[in-house]
Amino acid sequence: MPFFTADLHLHTVLSPCAESEMLPELIVERAQELGLTLIAVTDHNSAENVAAVLNAAEGTGITVLPGMELQTQEEVHLLCLFDTPEQALAWQEVVYAHLPPLKNKPQVFGQQVVLSADGEPVGYNERLLISSVFFSVEEAVGRVRERGGLCIPAHVDRPAYSIIANLGFIPPDLGLRGVEISQLVTQREARARFPQLAGYSLIANGDAHRLKEMVRRTTVKLAAPTVAELALALAGEGERGVWVDGVRSGA
Repeated sequence: MPFFTADLHLHTVLSPCAESEMLPELIVERAQELGLTLIAVTDHNSAENVAAVLNAAEGTGITVLPGMELQTQEEVHLLCLFDTPEQALAWQEVVYAHLPPLKNKPQVFGQQVVLSADGEPVGYNERLLISSVFFSVEEAVGRVRERGGLCIPAHVDRPAYSIIANLGFIPPDLGLRGVEISQLVTQREARARFPQLAGYSLIANGDAHRLKEMVRRTTVKLAAPTVAELALALAGEGERGVWVDGVRSGA
């Protein structure tokens, strides 16, 4: 069963808070420099640039999981990961239908650049992508699961936009298997500060809005680089597992 080095929280120029350098070919080039073999595209409330990153990674040996960083009505950020761009775009339709009818203000929040499958700029997304959808964490997890995806609460150690900061706990009935910690903490520090993390595997991603923020902290042992296998690794099933900074991160 092979090991994969992973960073599963990356933004492209579609996210208004991302730098203009977050282009598919540069993301893939940086991933190669870091020795990453599994990455995920997780722009805010959108999956429109997934195809461009998939194409840029073709032939490199890097697997790209199509995804999104969703902001729920409680202002909790969830990584929503899928196996195919079709799944991610179908989820995008649901998200777009539940976003408030507000337009982005580029001068305030930044541009939201849409790329073609070849990685060329083709326009701007005018929606306010950094707003909250009109459904809850519980609804989001259920809807993503129904579509064959996996939800991972993002940067749970942060004081904003995290499930612990905003809800005060991780609802046990969500059926989550793992959560993400930010670059600000080690897994030992995170578990010491947040007793709520007992029973969950941890992964550490870059939440990269610029190339230098991409990281190689997480290693996963999987039969194949799929969301189903990732879920099993977070649950510690069989030989699968997750390591953060070289230390096993078990539930």
